[in-house]
Amino acid sequence: MDDTRLGRAVFGLATGIAIAGGVALVILTIITAASVVGRALIPLGLKPVPGDVEIVQFGVLFAIFCSMPLTQYLRGHADVALLTDAFPARAAAIIELVMDIIMLVMTAFIVWRFAVGMLDKYGNKEMTFILHVPVWLTYAAAMLGAIGMLLVSLYCVVRSGANAFSRNPYKPEPGLF
Repeated sequence: MDDTRLGRAVFGLATGIAIAGGVALVILTIITAASVVGRALIPLGLKPVPGDVEIVQFGVLFAIFCSMPLTQYLRGHADVALLTDAFPARAAAIIELVMDIIMLVMTAFIVWRFAVGMLDKYGNKEMTFILHVPVWLTYAAAMLGAIGMLLVSLYCVVRSGANAFSRNPYKPEPGLF
């Protein structure tokens, strides 16, 4: 983990969001198992969990967005180490900075478009078919991970920039904090 107070705070934020996504996946697993058992035991009077497909769709959306901030913080996204290993540390650090800037721009675009979609669902008062839950609420829940990813991406640009322009840069590696 980074030695700075900011680095520790960003790591804590990313970890907390990832844990929320993991808890969601555990709950989704339980719901899915209960629904499968309910379907299998219909002759005995049981039934599937109502809206199980909707719950799983929105829960997986939430979990995916929640995994992104920690993955970015730990440099767990696609890596071109095969290419950067041949470069000196400063060149590799500059490449990492460029990639972090690209990730920040892409993340900002995703958050913007996701927010537009959420507001559209809110304005249309769109509801899920079975559970009649407002769809915008599921977007709002997933925005937790999306905004977390935006904050972590911004931090990673600062972290990579500080490394790339430091007196003695190190070669960035996945999992290196």
